[in-house]
Amino acid sequence: MEHIKKYFSNLTTTQLTQLEQLGPFYKEWNSKINVVSRKDIDNIYQHHILHALSIAKVIQFKPFTNILDIGTGGGLPGIPLAILFPDSQFHLIDSVGKKIKVVQAAVDALGLKNVKAEHKRAQEVKTDYDFVVSRAVTKLTTLYEWTRLAIPKKTELYNSLPNGLLVLKGGDLANEISSVKPKVNVFPVKKYYAGMEYYAEKFVLHVKV
Repeated sequence: MEHIKKYFSNLTTTQLTQLEQLGPFYKEWNSKINVVSRKDIDNIYQHHILHALSIAKVIQFKPFTNILDIGTGGGLPGIPLAILFPDSQFHLIDSVGKKIKVVQAAVDALGLKNVKAEHKRAQEVKTDYDFVVSRAVTKLTTLYEWTRLAIPKKTELYNSLPNGLLVLKGGDLANEISSVKPKVNVFPVKKYYAGMEYYAEKFVLHVKV
């Protein structure tokens, strides 16, 4: 939790309390359902929650922004982002029902009023969103095709980035990025978390839709 406080120094008391609850919550549920690797559960804050929050370093969602989290698993990146942006609306979906059960339990335990959890596949989404977020769920081209119709094109810029995808990925992404027709903006996470070797090859990718 000290890493969260270090890199996000302007959190409210409510946000701090919710984030402090989130680590123990995931550790408890991970013993029942594999939300993150059991070998890495002790690094839940450093490697998972902080990773999810790196999107908040790239963009500060304005009130009433609608965000879809595809393949959310146990709620990453959606739950930490929903804590940071209580005036935005988050729809978290996953094709695995037991993982959505974890998400709903987190929503209830933390008292999050801006999160809807649903057992659903990305291809079944019909509602419009401003942004789609995802954490290493599938190839960028696939994610783009799944979601581009769910993000209506808008000429006016409401947030600091145009509506589109915000994807957390790692490693050598050159081929994956080049396969997507729209320009991909690449934000190295190490820029925001100086000195943390874990984030040396992790990125936030933004694709305008």
